[in-house]
Amino acid sequence: MTVPAAYALSRFPIRGKEVFFLFLLLALIIPYQALLTPIFLFFAKVKLTNSIIGLAILHTSIQLPFSLYVLRNNFAAVPRELEEAAVMDGAGTFQVLVRIFVPAVMPGIITVALFAFITSWNELLGALVMMNKSSTFTLPLVLATARTETSLGGTDWGMLQAGVTISVVPCILVYLLLQRYFVSGLLSGAVK
Repeated sequence: MTVPAAYALSRFPIRGKEVFFLFLLLALIIPYQALLTPIFLFFAKVKLTNSIIGLAILHTSIQLPFSLYVLRNNFAAVPRELEEAAVMDGAGTFQVLVRIFVPAVMPGIITVALFAFITSWNELLGALVMMNKSSTFTLPLVLATARTETSLGGTDWGMLQAGVTISVVPCILVYLLLQRYFVSGLLSGAVK
């Protein structure tokens, strides 16, 4: 969803796209913690609390402005001559996106995916507000509630630290697998 939107915002002559892009960037200024109460009230009305779908919508809305910003700049950094050559060879808009732009901005796509994964994996407050059944808790919520749920009445620090260590392993593995794309993805759209 983010890739085609960023492609359209960077390459198509859409009337008012700069205003729309600035509107999307306003979400970076407003902290999402300030929006959690109205989001929760809306999700409660449409019965999306305590559901993975509701949490996925929340995480997507948190990540969308930053992702569009990074990817739009990455798409804008690709030379127009590549696009024009593909069109001259008979490629349509979708073919140009898939065959020319996606390989060219793959470091940016991977950077956005890495940021989105780590942010969603570690996000606590949104899940704390949206989820109240222990069967729907995310890993950070399980670790937060593990402090108070011991049979002896105290905190089992060994078990808690083991859980924290295990929860960090996927983030480290994903980062190590994608680190060669990470820095180039951040820098490729930084300078015009």
